[in-house]
Amino acid sequence: MDKISSLEEIYDSNLREYVFTEADFDRIKKLIYKHAGISLSASKQNMVYSRLARRLRANGLNSFHDYLNFLEKGNPAEWEAFTNALTTNLTAFFREQHHFPILEKHVEQRKNQKKIQLWCSASSTGEEPYSMAMAMVQAFKSFTPPVHILATDLDTNVLAKAQLGIYSLDKLEKLPKDNLRQFFLKGKGHHIGSARVRPELRNLITFRQLNLLDENWPIRGPFDAIFCRNVMIYFDKPTQYKILKKFVPLLTPDGLLFAGHSESFQHATDLFKLREKTVYELANKRR
Repeated sequence: MDKISSLEEIYDSNLREYVFTEADFDRIKKLIYKHAGISLSASKQNMVYSRLARRLRANGLNSFHDYLNFLEKGNPAEWEAFTNALTTNLTAFFREQHHFPILEKHVEQRKNQKKIQLWCSASSTGEEPYSMAMAMVQAFKSFTPPVHILATDLDTNVLAKAQLGIYSLDKLEKLPKDNLRQFFLKGKGHHIGSARVRPELRNLITFRQLNLLDENWPIRGPFDAIFCRNVMIYFDKPTQYKILKKFVPLLTPDGLLFAGHSESFQHATDLFKLREKTVYELANKRR
Protein backbone atom coordinates (compact mmCIF):
# COMPACT_ATOMS: atom_id res chain seq x y z
CA MET A 1 0.00 0.00 0.00
CA ASP A 2 1.07 3.55 -0.50
CA LYS A 3 -0.22 7.07 -0.76
CA ILE A 4 -1.38 8.10 -4.20
CA SER A 5 -3.08 11.12 -5.69
CA SER A 6 -5.97 10.53 -8.04
CA LEU A 7 -9.00 12.09 -9.63
CA GLU A 8 -10.96 10.73 -6.69
CA GLU A 9 -9.21 13.19 -4.40
CA ILE A 10 -10.20 16.26 -6.44
CA TYR A 11 -13.78 15.15 -7.00
CA ASP A 12 -16.08 18.17 -7.34
CA SER A 13 -18.47 18.08 -4.40
CA ASN A 14 -21.07 19.93 -6.51
CA LEU A 15 -21.34 16.86 -8.76
CA ARG A 16 -22.00 14.41 -5.97
CA GLU A 17 -24.86 11.98 -6.37
CA TYR A 18 -25.37 11.66 -2.60
CA VAL A 19 -25.25 14.10 0.29
CA PHE A 20 -21.99 13.57 2.18
CA THR A 21 -21.69 15.48 5.44
CA GLU A 22 -18.83 16.08 7.86
CA ALA A 23 -20.70 13.85 10.30
CA ASP A 24 -20.71 11.04 7.71
CA PHE A 25 -16.98 11.44 7.13
CA ASP A 26 -16.21 11.52 10.87
CA ARG A 27 -18.24 8.36 11.35
CA ILE A 28 -16.38 6.61 8.53
CA LYS A 29 -13.03 7.70 9.98
CA LYS A 30 -13.90 6.17 13.34
CA LEU A 31 -15.16 2.93 11.78
CA ILE A 32 -12.14 2.32 9.54
CA TYR A 33 -9.73 3.24 12.35
CA LYS A 34 -11.39 0.85 14.76
CA HIS A 35 -11.62 -1.97 12.21
CA ALA A 36 -8.33 -1.61 10.32
CA GLY A 37 -6.24 0.99 12.14
CA ILE A 38 -6.26 3.28 9.10
CA SER A 39 -6.09 6.99 9.94
CA LEU A 40 -7.89 9.09 7.32
CA SER A 41 -6.90 12.72 7.02
CA ALA A 42 -9.34 15.46 6.00
CA SER A 43 -7.68 15.55 2.56
CA LYS A 44 -9.09 12.06 1.86
CA GLN A 45 -12.73 13.15 2.08
CA ASN A 46 -13.33 13.18 -1.68
CA MET A 47 -11.56 9.86 -2.14
CA VAL A 48 -13.73 8.31 0.58
CA TYR A 49 -16.90 9.66 -1.04
CA SER A 50 -15.97 8.36 -4.48
CA ARG A 51 -15.12 4.86 -3.29
CA LEU A 52 -18.01 4.38 -0.89
CA ALA A 53 -20.60 5.84 -3.23
CA ARG A 54 -20.12 2.61 -5.20
CA ARG A 55 -21.14 0.65 -2.11
CA LEU A 56 -24.33 2.71 -1.78
CA ARG A 57 -25.21 1.90 -5.40
CA ALA A 58 -24.36 -1.78 -4.95
CA ASN A 59 -26.68 -2.01 -1.93
CA GLY A 60 -29.46 0.15 -3.38
CA LEU A 61 -29.17 2.76 -0.61
CA ASN A 62 -29.85 6.48 -0.94
CA SER A 63 -27.73 8.04 1.78
CA PHE A 64 -24.44 7.57 3.61
CA HIS A 65 -26.39 7.63 6.87
CA ASP A 66 -28.39 4.58 5.76
CA TYR A 67 -25.28 2.85 4.43
CA LEU A 68 -23.36 3.28 7.69
CA ASN A 69 -26.34 2.03 9.69
CA PHE A 70 -26.47 -1.00 7.40
CA LEU A 71 -22.73 -1.54 7.85
CA GLU A 72 -22.92 -1.35 11.63
CA LYS A 73 -25.53 -4.10 11.72
CA GLY A 74 -22.54 -6.37 11.25
CA ASN A 75 -22.80 -7.84 7.73
CA PRO A 76 -19.36 -9.52 7.33
CA ALA A 77 -19.41 -9.30 3.53
CA GLU A 78 -20.11 -5.57 3.61
CA TRP A 79 -17.43 -4.95 6.22
CA GLU A 80 -15.00 -6.67 3.87
CA ALA A 81 -16.19 -4.55 0.92
CA PHE A 82 -16.01 -1.36 3.04
CA THR A 83 -12.44 -2.12 4.10
CA ASN A 84 -11.35 -3.12 0.60
CA ALA A 85 -12.81 0.11 -0.79
CA LEU A 86 -10.76 2.27 1.58
CA THR A 87 -7.51 0.36 1.19
CA THR A 88 -5.11 1.92 -1.31
CA ASN A 89 -2.84 -0.54 -3.09
CA LEU A 90 0.11 0.69 -5.11
CA THR A 91 2.98 -1.66 -5.80
CA ALA A 92 5.49 -2.77 -8.42
CA PHE A 93 8.00 -5.54 -9.03
CA PHE A 94 11.29 -4.92 -7.20
CA ARG A 95 10.02 -1.66 -5.79
CA GLU A 96 12.67 -0.06 -3.54
CA GLN A 97 15.17 -2.22 -5.34
CA HIS A 98 18.02 -1.70 -2.84
CA HIS A 99 16.26 -4.06 -0.40
CA PHE A 100 16.59 -7.17 -2.53
CA PRO A 101 20.41 -7.52 -2.61
CA ILE A 102 20.30 -7.08 1.19
CA LEU A 103 17.71 -9.85 1.44
CA GLU A 104 19.75 -12.13 -0.84
CA LYS A 105 22.90 -11.61 1.21
CA HIS A 106 20.94 -12.19 4.41
CA VAL A 107 19.59 -15.57 3.28
CA GLU A 108 22.85 -16.67 1.68
CA GLN A 109 24.31 -16.72 5.17
CA ARG A 110 21.59 -19.25 6.08
CA LYS A 111 22.13 -21.74 3.27
CA ASN A 112 22.68 -24.54 5.78
CA GLN A 113 19.23 -24.06 7.29
CA LYS A 114 16.59 -26.65 6.42
CA LYS A 115 14.03 -23.91 5.79
CA ILE A 116 14.16 -20.12 5.51
CA GLN A 117 10.94 -18.35 6.44
CA LEU A 118 10.02 -14.93 5.04
CA TRP A 119 6.89 -12.85 5.58
CA CYS A 120 5.49 -10.20 3.26
CA SER A 121 2.90 -8.54 5.52
CA ALA A 122 1.23 -6.34 2.88
CA SER A 123 1.34 -8.32 -0.33
CA SER A 124 -1.21 -6.27 -2.27
CA THR A 125 -1.58 -7.75 -5.79
CA GLY A 126 1.50 -9.92 -5.39
CA GLU A 127 4.34 -7.98 -6.96
CA GLU A 128 6.28 -7.77 -3.69
CA PRO A 129 6.17 -11.43 -2.62
CA TYR A 130 6.88 -12.57 -6.18
CA SER A 131 9.89 -10.22 -6.24
CA MET A 132 11.04 -11.82 -2.99
CA ALA A 133 10.61 -15.26 -4.56
CA MET A 134 12.60 -14.24 -7.65
CA ALA A 135 15.39 -12.94 -5.40
CA MET A 136 15.44 -16.29 -3.59
CA VAL A 137 15.67 -18.26 -6.84
CA GLN A 138 18.57 -16.05 -7.88
CA ALA A 139 20.29 -16.35 -4.48
CA PHE A 140 20.11 -20.16 -4.48
CA LYS A 141 20.36 -20.58 -8.25
CA SER A 142 17.44 -22.95 -8.06
CA PHE A 143 13.68 -22.87 -8.58
CA THR A 144 13.35 -25.00 -5.45
CA PRO A 145 15.24 -23.03 -2.79
CA PRO A 146 14.72 -23.97 0.88
CA VAL A 147 12.47 -20.94 1.29
CA HIS A 148 8.85 -20.41 2.21
CA ILE A 149 7.21 -16.98 1.85
CA LEU A 150 4.04 -16.10 3.72
CA ALA A 151 2.20 -13.26 1.95
CA THR A 152 -0.68 -11.58 3.76
CA ASP A 153 -2.96 -8.62 3.19
CA LEU A 154 -6.12 -7.15 4.62
CA ASP A 155 -7.74 -6.71 1.19
CA THR A 156 -9.24 -9.97 -0.11
CA ASN A 157 -9.66 -8.57 -3.64
CA VAL A 158 -5.96 -7.94 -4.14
CA LEU A 159 -5.09 -11.29 -2.55
CA ALA A 160 -7.22 -13.05 -5.15
CA LYS A 161 -5.29 -11.26 -7.92
CA ALA A 162 -2.00 -12.12 -6.26
CA GLN A 163 -2.88 -15.80 -6.11
CA LEU A 164 -3.63 -15.83 -9.83
CA GLY A 165 -0.24 -14.32 -10.58
CA ILE A 166 -1.37 -12.89 -13.92
CA TYR A 167 -0.13 -9.42 -14.92
CA SER A 168 -0.54 -7.19 -17.93
CA LEU A 169 2.69 -6.78 -19.87
CA ASP A 170 2.83 -3.06 -19.07
CA LYS A 171 3.21 -4.02 -15.38
CA LEU A 172 6.30 -6.00 -16.35
CA GLU A 173 7.96 -3.56 -18.72
CA LYS A 174 10.51 -2.34 -16.14
CA LEU A 175 11.72 -5.86 -15.40
CA PRO A 176 14.98 -6.93 -17.07
CA LYS A 177 14.37 -9.11 -20.13
CA ASP A 178 16.22 -12.01 -18.48
CA ASN A 179 13.80 -11.92 -15.55
CA LEU A 180 10.82 -11.94 -17.89
CA ARG A 181 12.09 -15.01 -19.73
CA GLN A 182 13.08 -16.81 -16.52
CA PHE A 183 10.07 -16.14 -14.33
CA PHE A 184 7.02 -15.52 -16.56
CA LEU A 185 4.98 -17.37 -19.18
CA LYS A 186 3.52 -15.13 -21.87
CA GLY A 187 -0.17 -15.41 -22.50
CA LYS A 188 -1.54 -16.70 -25.80
CA GLY A 189 -4.90 -16.42 -27.52
CA HIS A 190 -7.33 -14.46 -25.37
CA HIS A 191 -4.57 -14.11 -22.74
CA ILE A 192 -2.31 -12.20 -25.13
CA GLY A 193 -1.02 -8.98 -23.59
CA SER A 194 -0.52 -10.61 -20.20
CA ALA A 195 1.88 -13.01 -18.52
CA ARG A 196 1.68 -15.45 -15.62
CA VAL A 197 4.35 -16.18 -13.03
CA ARG A 198 5.89 -19.61 -13.38
CA PRO A 199 4.27 -22.23 -11.13
CA GLU A 200 7.62 -22.94 -9.47
CA LEU A 201 7.66 -19.35 -8.22
CA ARG A 202 4.05 -19.53 -7.11
CA ASN A 203 4.81 -22.70 -5.13
CA LEU A 204 7.19 -20.77 -2.87
CA ILE A 205 4.39 -18.54 -1.55
CA THR A 206 1.33 -19.03 0.66
CA PHE A 207 -1.25 -16.22 0.42
CA ARG A 208 -3.51 -15.56 3.42
CA GLN A 209 -5.83 -12.81 4.58
CA LEU A 210 -4.65 -11.04 7.72
CA ASN A 211 -5.57 -7.84 9.51
CA LEU A 212 -2.46 -6.48 11.24
CA LEU A 213 -4.79 -4.92 13.80
CA ASP A 214 -6.17 -8.27 14.96
CA GLU A 215 -5.25 -9.14 18.55
CA ASN A 216 -4.11 -12.61 17.55
CA TRP A 217 -2.28 -13.42 14.34
CA PRO A 218 -2.81 -17.03 13.23
CA ILE A 219 0.80 -17.37 12.05
CA ARG A 220 3.96 -18.86 13.46
CA GLY A 221 7.53 -17.74 13.20
CA PRO A 222 10.28 -17.45 13.47
CA PHE A 223 10.86 -15.47 10.28
CA ASP A 224 14.31 -14.68 8.96
CA ALA A 225 12.95 -11.45 7.47
CA ILE A 226 9.70 -9.51 7.47
CA PHE A 227 8.73 -7.04 4.76
CA CYS A 228 6.35 -4.40 6.11
CA ARG A 229 6.81 -1.65 3.55
CA ASN A 230 4.57 1.37 2.95
CA VAL A 231 2.00 0.10 5.42
CA MET A 232 2.81 1.95 8.62
CA ILE A 233 2.13 5.32 6.97
CA TYR A 234 -1.57 4.54 7.34
CA PHE A 235 -1.35 4.05 11.11
CA ASP A 236 -0.80 6.50 13.95
CA LYS A 237 2.26 6.06 16.19
CA PRO A 238 0.54 4.04 18.96
CA THR A 239 -0.85 1.60 16.38
CA GLN A 240 2.56 1.34 14.68
CA TYR A 241 4.20 0.56 18.01
CA LYS A 242 1.63 -2.12 18.80
CA ILE A 243 2.30 -3.86 15.47
CA LEU A 244 6.08 -3.54 15.77
CA LYS A 245 5.95 -5.05 19.25
CA LYS A 246 4.12 -8.09 17.83
CA PHE A 247 6.81 -8.50 15.14
CA VAL A 248 9.56 -8.91 17.75
CA PRO A 249 8.83 -12.51 18.90
CA LEU A 250 8.15 -13.56 15.29
CA LEU A 251 11.68 -12.72 14.11
CA THR A 252 14.77 -14.86 14.50
CA PRO A 253 17.37 -13.22 16.81
CA ASP A 254 19.23 -11.82 13.79
CA GLY A 255 16.16 -11.34 11.61
CA LEU A 256 15.56 -8.21 9.52
CA LEU A 257 12.56 -5.91 9.20
CA PHE A 258 12.26 -4.05 5.90
CA ALA A 259 10.33 -0.74 5.95
CA GLY A 260 9.16 1.67 3.24
CA HIS A 261 11.17 4.65 2.04
CA SER A 262 9.02 7.18 3.93
CA GLU A 263 8.76 5.19 7.16
CA SER A 264 10.83 5.56 10.31
CA PHE A 265 10.58 3.68 13.59
CA GLN A 266 12.39 6.18 15.80
CA HIS A 267 9.48 5.98 18.23
CA ALA A 268 10.23 2.28 18.79
CA THR A 269 13.98 2.26 19.46
CA ASP A 270 13.41 -0.11 22.37
CA LEU A 271 12.15 -2.66 19.81
CA PHE A 272 14.17 -2.05 16.63
CA LYS A 273 17.35 -0.28 15.61
CA LEU A 274 18.32 0.88 12.15
CA ARG A 275 20.81 -1.39 10.44
CA GLU A 276 20.94 0.37 7.07
CA LYS A 277 18.63 2.43 4.91
CA THR A 278 15.06 1.43 5.90
CA VAL A 279 16.27 -1.96 7.17
CA TYR A 280 15.93 -2.69 10.88
CA GLU A 281 17.13 -5.35 13.29
CA LEU A 282 16.04 -6.19 16.82
CA ALA A 283 17.19 -3.67 19.41
CA ASN A 284 17.82 -6.46 21.89
CA LYS A 285 18.83 -9.66 20.17
CA ARG A 286 17.48 -12.75 21.88
CA ARG A 287 19.65 -15.84 22.23
